[in-house]
Amino acid sequence: MTRYARRGVHGQTVDALARRILGGGIPEGATLDLVALQNELDVSLTALRESLKVLAAKGMVDARQKRGTFVRARGDWNLLDADVLRWQFEGGLTTDADRSLLRNLAEVRAIIEPAAVRLAAERRTAADLAALDDALWAMGQNDHDAGHAVEADLAFHRALLNATHNELLERMEMVIESGLAHRDRIVHSSPHSENPVPAHRAVLDAVREQDPEAAEAAMRALLEQAGRDLERIDGDDDTKGPGPQ
Repeated sequence: MTRYARRGVHGQTVDALARRILGGGIPEGATLDLVALQNELDVSLTALRESLKVLAAKGMVDARQKRGTFVRARGDWNLLDADVLRWQFEGGLTTDADRSLLRNLAEVRAIIEPAAVRLAAERRTAADLAALDDALWAMGQNDHDAGHAVEADLAFHRALLNATHNELLERMEMVIESGLAHRDRIVHSSPHSENPVPAHRAVLDAVREQDPEAAEAAMRALLEQAGRDLERIDGDDDTKGPGPQ
């Protein structure tokens, strides 16, 4: 799940094509008109082909003789790829597929994080606790900056995964962070969300005390709070009609 370098025309072209495919602007099975796309995006054919190689590596497009380059079925897309998740969520919760994917990610978190925090409670080091303390402190700085709140929350959950000292679990941050960052941007931009600090402090306290059962229970409570926040805001959005928030 290596992220590609988002630089210059190449990065802009990859982003534009990916968002169009994920948003349904270029539907599954559609054959791409490369000349038309080249003119529309105002890029060279070489740059366009290089950008399509990035999407091909993520399972989103393919090329065949006599058919040309086409969008693969959604079931073939690498939805766990960090870039694919980012492209999906940067457009907002505008489609049922977007909402469904965010719910799926919440379920993945509910499976992974309670188990991961048990390991963190057993294996955490002084350095791990310091990273968690720093993240919790940053979370408590109520400067009404949604971006700051998102970064602090991501830092906390990243530190928890690192505290497991399991290399594969640590890599799960690339999956969890994309969905978590999007959820956080929605929640922290709303005045109706619950204060996240107490729930995170309860997790940290249990990890500090090396109590796996309490850590797991605290994480489940934290995830339940996160779900309530999102459901409340999602319900408010439904009354206003669809659209990015």
